Amino acid sequence: MKVENTQVQMRKGILEFCILEIIARGEVYASDMLEELTAAKMIVVEGTLYPLLTRLKNAGLLDYSWVESTSGPPRKYYTLTESGRTFLEQLRETWSELVASTEYIIQNKKAK
Repeated sequence: MKVENTQVQMRKGILEFCILEIIARGEVYASDMLEELTAAKMIVVEGTLYPLLTRLKNAGLLDYSWVESTSGPPRKYYTLTESGRTFLEQLRETWSELVASTEYIIQNKKAK
């Protein structure tokens, strides 16, 4: 078994949460999301991001608007919907619980 496979699955599991956190800050362009996710070693290909953004939009969690660009075609900027904000808050609670549970298990070094 390769550790890389498990690492990829772990990242995929929290990618949606990270994308919603980035968008929660305000209007954001997809390439800016991709840049931050890549810098954080969460994602390396845009082919992963766009289908996920479409799925989140279709679920009613995201909205977007087209903004004219001075250096090319219009850009699509994403924002959270009210449902998206509620969903993100629930994910934040779940994340806190998972971190606490994982830390408990890691720190619990009792001999069996």
